[in-house]
Amino acid sequence: MSRNHWCGKSLQSIISLGFVLTVFALSFRSLSAEENAAPKNTQPETIKLTTPKEALESLVLPEGFRATLFAAEPQVTQPIAIVTDTRDRLWVAENNTYAEVTLNFDLSQKDRILIFEDADRDGVAEKHKVFWAEGRKLTSVELGFGGVWALAPPQLLFIPDRDGNDIPDGPPEVVLDGFDEGGIRHNIANGLRWGPDGWLYGRHGILVTSMVGAPGTPPAQRTPINCGIWRYHPVRKVFEAVCHGTTNPWGFDWNAEGELFFINTVIGHMFHGVQGAHLQRMFGEDFNPYLYELIGPTSDHFHWDTAELWHDIRKLGVTPTTDQAGGGHAHSGLILYQGANWPEKYRGSMFTVNFHGKRLNNDLMERKGAGYVAHHGPDFLKTKDPWFRGIDLISGSDGGVYLADWSDIGECHENDGVHRSSGRIFKITYGTPRGLGAGDVAQLTDAELVAAQTHAEEWLVRQARQQLQQRAAAGKPMTETHAALRKLFETSGNPHHRLRALWGLGVTGDADAQWLRGLLEHDDEHVRVWSVRLLGQEMMIAPETVAALSEVAEGETSGLVLLHIASALQRIPVGERWDVAAALGTHGEFAADPALPLMVWYGIEPAVSESPERAVSLAANARIPLLTQFIARRLTTNLQLVPGPVNELVKLATGTDEANRRLVLLKGMTAGLKGWRKAPAPEAWAASTEKLGEGGSEETRQLVRELSVVFGDGRAIAEVLALAGNDQGDLAARRDAIRVLVEARAQESLPLLMRLLADRNLNADAARAVENFDDAAIPGELSARIPGYPESAQQAAVATLASRPAWALVLLTGIEEKKYPREIVSAFQIRQMSRYEDEGVKIKVRKLWPELQGIAEAKGARMAALHQQLEGPASQNPDLKNGRKLFIKNCANCHTLFGQGAKIGPDLTGAQRSNLTY
Repeated sequence: MSRNHWCGKSLQSIISLGFVLTVFALSFRSLSAEENAAPKNTQPETIKLTTPKEALESLVLPEGFRATLFAAEPQVTQPIAIVTDTRDRLWVAENNTYAEVTLNFDLSQKDRILIFEDADRDGVAEKHKVFWAEGRKLTSVELGFGGVWALAPPQLLFIPDRDGNDIPDGPPEVVLDGFDEGGIRHNIANGLRWGPDGWLYGRHGILVTSMVGAPGTPPAQRTPINCGIWRYHPVRKVFEAVCHGTTNPWGFDWNAEGELFFINTVIGHMFHGVQGAHLQRMFGEDFNPYLYELIGPTSDHFHWDTAELWHDIRKLGVTPTTDQAGGGHAHSGLILYQGANWPEKYRGSMFTVNFHGKRLNNDLMERKGAGYVAHHGPDFLKTKDPWFRGIDLISGSDGGVYLADWSDIGECHENDGVHRSSGRIFKITYGTPRGLGAGDVAQLTDAELVAAQTHAEEWLVRQARQQLQQRAAAGKPMTETHAALRKLFETSGNPHHRLRALWGLGVTGDADAQWLRGLLEHDDEHVRVWSVRLLGQEMMIAPETVAALSEVAEGETSGLVLLHIASALQRIPVGERWDVAAALGTHGEFAADPALPLMVWYGIEPAVSESPERAVSLAANARIPLLTQFIARRLTTNLQLVPGPVNELVKLATGTDEANRRLVLLKGMTAGLKGWRKAPAPEAWAASTEKLGEGGSEETRQLVRELSVVFGDGRAIAEVLALAGNDQGDLAARRDAIRVLVEARAQESLPLLMRLLADRNLNADAARAVENFDDAAIPGELSARIPGYPESAQQAAVATLASRPAWALVLLTGIEEKKYPREIVSAFQIRQMSRYEDEGVKIKVRKLWPELQGIAEAKGARMAALHQQLEGPASQNPDLKNGRKLFIKNCANCHTLFGQGAKIGPDLTGAQRSNLTY
């Protein structure tokens, strides 16, 4: 219960409600105690478990700071996420179902959401209660809109508590589903934090791809996401991916200007979360294979010795060089400190838990170019407690920071078991913190909530803004509130107060597009950034806004504003992106920026194939060489189907007086054909080769020679093999090389393809490719690998095994022996196998799918007629040029062939195009 002066309720009502809550809480605690009386610990205690008091005493902090033990076992165990409410009570998500690697999750356990209260403000919770005790795979908790949001993959749940009595009003409501919760384990979807734009943000790891949507959403309309950041709008009911990439983000926060930063493991640790960004990955490829280059981390350093392999820490521990660098590659929890309690020098800097280093790393943020750079600051906190496994950080109302400690030994992978009966939460403050005295923020008036936007304590600012958003969403009249926020925006001399007012207007529905377009000329770069971002909330940006962005982009001087305009490109209708892209392309001063050129490219890539003439024009005029190079590369990948634009590129390279533009055009064309053995020469090539090599660098002449080989006799098979087998090579080029090897039926490529079946980046390509070879080892190898393959590689392996009777028997036997489920076989493949003249295959198909007996006679007759027609005389002399036109007209709307077309249906390039039955 809240204190009397916070809620303003009568003493009698408080006593009555308190009695009800006490009975409810006691019943919950009784149930909880029974369930968790003897948590199933599977972690051998090879190291003596430290007591909570010993853990607290092990913390080493800078002078003037102190830590308190806010909560510990048995009141809390396995704290995986924490959040505060409007009364500054701490809500904790416990995850007891997380298990060792052989089990993944132990569903005999239950996860809970707890509430802790520190009434006397001494940094130690005196009260705690259980809000919900029926969780499974619970990773996150957040509050708002009359209830509790709980991320428990495969679902995002909303547990209603509209009267705020800490008792669920009913069962959880499923808001989203489709988050993978199986093999992903420690990369599981997590997060949940409200952004300044009013969206609920979350995170996702790399091991699997989730297909997310509201319950009942058809597969084709779901949003795919693996590693990256996502968000959900609680009013508009919209889910979307924010950015793709990295490894396993497990912490994020927004700086005072509203820019999102998140923490990561193994590769770079700090990333700038720009909408539509595609970031470096630990492995694998982005969903779009035509991005060519991904944006790197924001940090200019690592927290571990990169001369070591990332997994060496398992056997070597934290070496002296890694200790000096920051403690290790694994990070969890992140806060950009903006409280009023810690010394001013810490304000705005980043703190994250270094998992293996048993410390808090501190990075110092600096604006640079079109974005930011994070510099290595001194480590903030250290501990010698071997059981310390910090996992989350969050600020409280007094500026103190809560630190959740999972408390275990071993790695997050839990290869050696889980210790479920321990968990600690510390609170870190400086000097004597001063409470706000604001009571329950939810009880403040609208005017007080607006006034809170000028407060020095970020906790109050965020809580107040969310209350304004909720009241607006509930339909409360906001005229006076909007007037007060407008006045604060227009009159405040404090840039942060202006931004807070702008965000308040945005989340309460008073930031209309016309007003925001006017702000594109504002003096403050961050106001301009947020005018772009709020305009970009539209899923498809209106023509008036497109025109405004195009007009301001060319004269804009702030790289950060340009970065967000480039981000907005992805929300402009594809055919209308060129003017904005052309304006962005004039900014040669940012040509070397690590993010801006790539963000422009990500925005225009889908338009290149659609409007190749506009693409060639941009390649001719852009002052950002990377745009010219990638346009040339993208158009050249379509050479076999659409040769005209490549011919224009040759003419452009021949006619330009700029040696560097010629070089990057040739680089792009060469990269586009890197894995090709032979390609049709553009009409202008023969007459241009001499001119292209004149007066250029040796690199230019070498590129001309390489292209001449591909346009002439072609590369030797040995060279193509080397390209395909280069583990450090470009993935797109390696895929092209695999395609060439398959089309050439190069028997010497089979050993390489068999090796690539184990390559996580190319296993699907290799699984498709080996279908074209006869080798007794192939079906057994594929069958053995299917259980460990991701979905894309599974599909490719199944398609290959189903392609011939003898191999189909291996596939069907694997299903019979329950090595993998029958659901991995599509209806098409079942029909395909049922038509084989092999009685053994037919028997197994009938046994495994008794409900699918035969093909309808009409369908069978139609297939037979098509076979006869397509195997007739016309097939002996096909009109390939006309076929290309028919493909572009009818098929390319859904399918891709040799880089041309859409990505709605399967890519046909690697399909069995020579197999008519397929």
